[in-house]
Amino acid sequence: MPKWHIDVGRKVTGGVVRRGRKKKKYEMGGDQILVKVSEEEKRKVVRTKGGGRKVKAVEVAFANVTDPKTGKTKKVKILGVVKNPANPHYVRRAIVTKGSIIKTEMGEAKVTSRPTQDGVVNAVLIVKQ
Repeated sequence: MPKWHIDVGRKVTGGVVRRGRKKKKYEMGGDQILVKVSEEEKRKVVRTKGGGRKVKAVEVAFANVTDPKTGKTKKVKILGVVKNPANPHYVRRAIVTKGSIIKTEMGEAKVTSRPTQDGVVNAVLIVKQ
């Protein structure tokens, strides 16, 4: 079910805000996409307001991991999700969000990008293997 981005509810004073019209399509938000770790990469292209395009990740297999000591970035395979502060249940389901700790071939890394907004997983290395 889609979410709506309309100002409805209560005023600062506590009074009720009444909508004098129907919902408009441009006020409708999208469904939530939970990015999973899998063997294959899967992306979704969505049209945005103004005719632009946004690439959303649906399933990811690789991450761009940066080593802060050397400053080098490398594309490595994601092995799994170690910790996810957004929701502890996301670890078991292998869902990647911004701030989650992932296990890669280089070691453990913290995700710095938003995969559903950017379409890629960028991370900074925390623990080296």
